[in-house]
Amino acid sequence: MAFLRSLLHLLFMAVTVVPYTLAILLVRLAGGGVPARYRIARTWLRLSVDAARVCIGIRTRVSGMENLPTDPGQGVVLLVKHQSTYETFLMPAMLPRPLAYVFKKELLHIPFFGWSIGSLDMIHIDRSQRAQAFARVLHQGRRLLAQGTWVIIFPEGTRAPRGQRGQYKSGGARLAIETGVPVVPIAVTSAKVWPRKAFVKRPGTVDVSIGRPIASTGRSPDELMREVEEWIEAEMHRLDPEAYAAAPLAAPAAASMDQARG
Repeated sequence: MAFLRSLLHLLFMAVTVVPYTLAILLVRLAGGGVPARYRIARTWLRLSVDAARVCIGIRTRVSGMENLPTDPGQGVVLLVKHQSTYETFLMPAMLPRPLAYVFKKELLHIPFFGWSIGSLDMIHIDRSQRAQAFARVLHQGRRLLAQGTWVIIFPEGTRAPRGQRGQYKSGGARLAIETGVPVVPIAVTSAKVWPRKAFVKRPGTVDVSIGRPIASTGRSPDELMREVEEWIEAEMHRLDPEAYAAAPLAAPAAASMDQARG
């Protein structure tokens, strides 16, 4: 039954992404701006999240929405725990402001889905060229943040299996420091129901916890990222204790390296 429900959800997304992508492309050809295209994309993402609830039984429980900035001109860098594809759909669907993802350029080649995100004002990078990639993130991120768009980055870079900690990279912290905006850490327990690289999903509740903004002024990238990592991983232990029962909350790798050097 779980297989059939997962298949039904996949078919729903595969069928509905086509007209929504065509709508985005038509709006672009007609000279429509990014805000109009983003609204269309966000509608499809909300539909996909709703379909996951109906077809599979995946529900979302969110805490900390009051921690998000309310000033429409305030840009922030959102640093999000990454366990599955679910949060990439969920964040634009649930958050009140336009988001710009930093993502690998290979996603642009996915039919329809890639064409859609390529028509939005987001930041795609070539991971094989790290210096050029960050220069692009900084250049585009500075412009987006200045206009009040929230830039969203998965600091682990790729999806971490449930109960595990990926290597947190400091690019998001560097962007925040360079632009003077705060970072907002977000913990997500999506792997409970949507495991990494798994086709079959399970019914259940995904907990999303939004932390308080952390000022970036006067901070070093490593120091700021350690604080973000400590908060996210501690929150993951609290939200999903079953997954971490056999794994004590260890110090971040970057902090351990600093101690070793000292």
